[in-house]
Amino acid sequence: MAENAKLTSAEQIVVKFTGDSGDGMQLIGNQLTALAALDGNDVNSLPDYPSEIRAPTGTIAGVSGFQMCLGDHKIYTAGDAPDVLVAFNPAAVKHSAKFVKPGGMIITNSDSFTEKALAKVGYEGNPLEDKTLDGYDVKAIPMFTLVREALADMDMPNAAKDRCKNFFTMGVLCWLFNKTPQLVLDFIQEKFGPNAKKPKLQIAEANTKAFKAGLNYGETTIMFQERYDLGAAQIEKGLYRNITGNDASALAIAAAGAKSGLQPFIGSYPITPATDLLHYASEFKDLDLVTMQMEDEIAGICCAIGAAYAGNLAFTTTSGPGLALKTEAAGLALILELPLVIVNVQRGGPCTGLPTKTEQSDLLQAMFGRNGDSYMPIIAANSPADCFDATFQGAKIALKYRTPVIVLTDGYIGQGSCPWKVPTLDELEDLTPYVNLWKPEDHPGETYMSYKRDPETLARDWAIPGTKGCQHRIGSLEKNESGAVSHDPMNHQKMTEIRKAKVDNLAAVLPEAEINGADSGKVLVISWGGTYGAVKGAVDRLIADGKSVSGVNLRWVWPFPPNLGDIISRFDKVLVPELNMGQLSLLLRAKFLVDVQSLSKVQGDPFREYEVIDKVNEMLGE
Repeated sequence: MAENAKLTSAEQIVVKFTGDSGDGMQLIGNQLTALAALDGNDVNSLPDYPSEIRAPTGTIAGVSGFQMCLGDHKIYTAGDAPDVLVAFNPAAVKHSAKFVKPGGMIITNSDSFTEKALAKVGYEGNPLEDKTLDGYDVKAIPMFTLVREALADMDMPNAAKDRCKNFFTMGVLCWLFNKTPQLVLDFIQEKFGPNAKKPKLQIAEANTKAFKAGLNYGETTIMFQERYDLGAAQIEKGLYRNITGNDASALAIAAAGAKSGLQPFIGSYPITPATDLLHYASEFKDLDLVTMQMEDEIAGICCAIGAAYAGNLAFTTTSGPGLALKTEAAGLALILELPLVIVNVQRGGPCTGLPTKTEQSDLLQAMFGRNGDSYMPIIAANSPADCFDATFQGAKIALKYRTPVIVLTDGYIGQGSCPWKVPTLDELEDLTPYVNLWKPEDHPGETYMSYKRDPETLARDWAIPGTKGCQHRIGSLEKNESGAVSHDPMNHQKMTEIRKAKVDNLAAVLPEAEINGADSGKVLVISWGGTYGAVKGAVDRLIADGKSVSGVNLRWVWPFPPNLGDIISRFDKVLVPELNMGQLSLLLRAKFLVDVQSLSKVQGDPFREYEVIDKVNEMLGE
């Protein structure tokens, strides 16, 4: 009996789920993430699924995954090697067993190891019976058999009963990790019960029974001799919710509208992995947020520009190929000098590339992907929760400087999740001082000039078409201050310099970069965007080992923080890990004339801490 299983304290546990795309890996992964967060753990997750809509069942190509790290302290990544792998079929075992820590646990559905399923993935024998999985703690559970027994009194086909194995597994894990069962039972009722948007009472009952059967199995089987208890993480007190980066960006758009007094507007086109942002934002009609799903990427940004022209707080959302299509219109927004926020959830490229995998390869496109000298501020979110702050700050800068702003997230943090401390509206910065719509009554005796500017920010005055006394012209052709088309060479020189100076002025007011570690030393590791978590964790571990290593995270990747050059000068070597072939490294070399070393990874997979640690040790000669 497992009721006397030893309860062991653990600081963190890395769990990975793998199975067929239709097995609900994302559902069960998100549920365990939410369960851990509600139970007081810090948590970070990483969805991993194929680009095919439904790859062939039981094949390695069709394996979908979800990895998470739960801890009693601040968690920055979804973890390195899993401590526990839940693999629902032979394909999932063959795909993912190699990632598990030596001696780690593999929980699998022994009923799925049929001769046909084994042959489909190239197993000559049964890995549960031969020595293929030697070195792992394998827990082979006959899930189909046990779930069917638990649902024997329900009038359902076996195929439908078998789909309840997810919640049976959740029951086992809930027992194994000493979690609160009622949280899962409440979730089942919320999703399928009588008060759900689309009630499915039979499914609610079946999943409830399957979950309880899993709990009872953990409690009674002799298979588990040990269970694990994670203490609550010591984090700032407040109201928390589990959030994905895409959901956080959507909430930030609504919040920026409320704090600016302008109607928020999203003009967009669905594209993986940014589509969830548009879906979630479309639910905020009660917050006066307008979403328009257009026929293509170009129409998406163009209608957003129209909304900005009409005095709305405008956004457009996309991923790499969509950003390429928005190029000309982004340049239009820049020469019109209208506030616009472009949220780009990066993915593997080029072209269609790896649409469901993460990458950071759009930085140079964000920097230079427009004709002419057309500089835009670029801010990079560093976690799912930070997507809220980055998007909100993007709106502030767009309003203050009358410029398009690019917010870079990526598939890892856009679709990954972590706990987020929910702010009240009163806690958020007031954006109304940056709106300043031009009205004749506020400027007696003056004639409105389209490109007359604020002397501090160089932002042009913003007037809404239709306002009496504010007739004006703006457009894609170069203009002079009055708004008249100008082909004067010196005017073009002046206007180009002003548009660049607006971005340069931003650099002077940005927060200074903060150093994690000593102010000087042998190696400085610079992260940006989604590499923050792996770099932070790696640098912390290296510092704890007494290594002369420090870290800096760049939130604003253009312009750079004002003190970055000074920080770089105080270190012997500089390392930049990034999920591309060295794009930020290229910019840093050009800006600071320093021999930056690049650690590149383009596997559609985020960095692990050990990869950064190994490279730093190599640079230290160890």
